[in-house]
Amino acid sequence: MAIIESANMKSLANKLLLIFIIAVLTPFLVIAVLIYYSWSLILSLAIWIIWGLRGHHILFVYSDSPIWSGYIEREILPHIAETAVILNWSKRKQWKNSLAVLAFKLYGGSQNFNPMAIVFRPLRFHKIFRFYEAFKDFKHGKAGNLEKIRMDFFKSIKR
Repeated sequence: MAIIESANMKSLANKLLLIFIIAVLTPFLVIAVLIYYSWSLILSLAIWIIWGLRGHHILFVYSDSPIWSGYIEREILPHIAETAVILNWSKRKQWKNSLAVLAFKLYGGSQNFNPMAIVFRPLRFHKIFRFYEAFKDFKHGKAGNLEKIRMDFFKSIKR
């Protein structure tokens, strides 16, 4: 009987500890989410205004990889050069803090971020196109995914 009571006490203690942890962490989590979305909104507004006045609405990030640089420089960049801000990941040590770098850091994530495009549309959510997986398939002779994402990207920018 004492073993059952001891187990019940441990279970109750664990539940109380969990409730305490949730009660303490929830405000911090809410604050973190509010900060993230506020920063995202401020950055998007700045991009819509500053880039919009210059006719730019695309952030394109790529690198000098032999797998995709030729394709990108031949098939994508000529079509977006007038309306895109372009970051070369291979030259990131030369990057200075700018709207483009801040947007890349906020929206790029830590995986499949190179190559990628972010299309900023006024008063709407941005749209991200990640080309990495498609280029992996392309490297192995499967061009379908790459053509699909390229066409979806151009369709989103009306090209």
